[in-house]
Amino acid sequence: MSDVESEGHKHVHDRNEMTHWAPFVPRLSAEQGPTGARNINLNHRRVVSPLQGFGPLWQKTLRVRLEGVSATPEEIIALWKMKFPELQPQDSHFYPSIAGVLPGELMWIEATVPPAPGLPSILPVATGVLILYADETSFTVVTPEGHPVAGLNTFSAYTDDDGTLVAQIDIQVRTSDPLYELFYHVLGTAGDQDRIWMHVLEQLAGLYGVHAPIEVTKTLLDPRIQWRNARNIQYNAGIRTVFHIAAAPFRWIVRRRGRRRPGTAR
Repeated sequence: MSDVESEGHKHVHDRNEMTHWAPFVPRLSAEQGPTGARNINLNHRRVVSPLQGFGPLWQKTLRVRLEGVSATPEEIIALWKMKFPELQPQDSHFYPSIAGVLPGELMWIEATVPPAPGLPSILPVATGVLILYADETSFTVVTPEGHPVAGLNTFSAYTDDDGTLVAQIDIQVRTSDPLYELFYHVLGTAGDQDRIWMHVLEQLAGLYGVHAPIEVTKTLLDPRIQWRNARNIQYNAGIRTVFHIAAAPFRWIVRRRGRRRPGTAR
């Protein structure tokens, strides 16, 4: 292959690789959410990495070995993308856009969380994620301002050295603000987040008739609290969701008055 041909192939590869990434936007645009999702904590929000979070930085990896499954990693990921909402636990509802799991698309989340370990999930949180990257064997989501954690989750499938298929979730996150840090690492509800993704892997494996243990590894990358980001609490999706629900009767009254025509008798 000549130098010109080699350079041409490199440009084609670079263009193809760029199609897997979400285009940069300074703020998310979510004018209208899917049916069933409250569109209150995504529109005009910036996406945030662990650098913009508040609490200690954690790296977590969860994986399940799909022994005996003859599917390819590409087939695993295609099914995972398609079934993503159905794999969630009952108190966590995901709403992809009509386009599906594609770079630049949003995925709305309606969830309830427990106020403390062992208690029922009663606190509502309406939030979502941006699909940052997606290809045939993986996809990555990134959180917006106000989400319980600031960071990224990568969902992938691969064949290990033994020839066994593996489905894996890589997580790198900090809690977003002091209130979430209080709930997660002081009151001890961080384990509930881990259980969500363990449930997802169990359900995915179950689609192939596999019932295997979920391997979990955790590493504390940075124990420091980033007090400069304490102001993130102004975007806290949990607080904003509770106030949004509490204000529903007042919004109903305003809409009723707005529909009245001038001169209509009361």
